[in-house]
Amino acid sequence: MLQRIQTVYIFVSALVMAGLYVWFPNITDEAGTVVIARDEYLVFGLVFVSIALAVISILSFKKRQLQFVLNRLNIISNFVLLGVFVYRSLKISGETLVSEKGIGVLLPIISIVLLVLANKAIKKDEDLVKSVDRLR
Repeated sequence: MLQRIQTVYIFVSALVMAGLYVWFPNITDEAGTVVIARDEYLVFGLVFVSIALAVISILSFKKRQLQFVLNRLNIISNFVLLGVFVYRSLKISGETLVSEKGIGVLLPIISIVLLVLANKAIKKDEDLVKSVDRLR
């Protein structure tokens, strides 16, 4: 059913990733060259994959095992995106003109936490269904 708590978690995770793409700034170094751009193929591809996996996971609410696997793949893609952000932000030498390297690095972490919570809820539902089947 679409009103389950894991659907809410997955939907908020998709919104966080969409917000990452919309509000993600270009990070520049002291010389003014762009280090991480929003329109970069790798960043755009990983954000798109994360949003697509979340939507497919929401639509496959009747198949809990598939939903669980899709969320795991989404977590892996978010870890790769986080790794890209951390690698690129560490590549910036010293401080930038503005002392912040971007809040966008935290958004994949929020998405990962939401997906883990969704997987816990899916596992709880699966255990409940198995326990009911045992009683028959």
